[in-house]
Amino acid sequence: MQRYFVPAGQFADRTVVLIGDDAHHAIRVMRMSVGDRFICSNGVDREAIVEITRLAKTTVEATVVEERAMTSEPAVRVWVAQSLPKGDKMDSVVQKCTEIGADRFIPYTSERSIVQYAADKAARRCERWRKIAKEAAEQAHRNRIPAVDEPVSWERILQLAGAADLALICYEKENALELRRLLAERLGRERRETERQPTVLLIVGPEGGFTPQEIAQAEAAGIKPVSLGRRILRTETAAMVGLTCILYESGEMGG
Repeated sequence: MQRYFVPAGQFADRTVVLIGDDAHHAIRVMRMSVGDRFICSNGVDREAIVEITRLAKTTVEATVVEERAMTSEPAVRVWVAQSLPKGDKMDSVVQKCTEIGADRFIPYTSERSIVQYAADKAARRCERWRKIAKEAAEQAHRNRIPAVDEPVSWERILQLAGAADLALICYEKENALELRRLLAERLGRERRETERQPTVLLIVGPEGGFTPQEIAQAEAAGIKPVSLGRRILRTETAAMVGLTCILYESGEMGG
């Protein structure tokens, strides 16, 4: 069943209204008609099956027929901090990691980052990434759309590590820390002691990797360097693999 995320103002107690791109998609792409049903979510705390009662040129009106439980989100929140990659690779990171279950995306620039966006271009890119996240969340039947931050500095990533229960940095030269054991110990303890949803910050570097100085700064900030295996992964692949490992080991993917 098709799913749409709509602002709370368009999602009343018993009625829903689609406008803009969502209405166009329902009318022109999905060819919906009166009596058809779709899933509507406000992306926060409510989701329902609704039935179309009226179609106009640019709007779709529907009535709530069944409230649904919001059970699709992972029990672990993973923030993907991705050093800005070349070309459209960030599009793939946002799309695929949204499908997998990322909670938040934090693009940033590091010492070896090739991409440097001016403020106006960064704003346009973020708008694009947020649209990609929304479409991917709808396709994957997520209950919410992951947040996509404006690009930040490496120093800001170091600060954000303190807001997470566990902060990890993917480093191809690190062999000492086992990701599985670290996740089992830290996330298991967090759940037992606090009974709340833990947050993991996953930091992925640029095409050229991190400098030794950046790794030292990360460790000083309490961030744990971890290896994703013996093979060297592309930056966009590392984000997807790291996220999948975290969710699998936390029991979100049959683990």
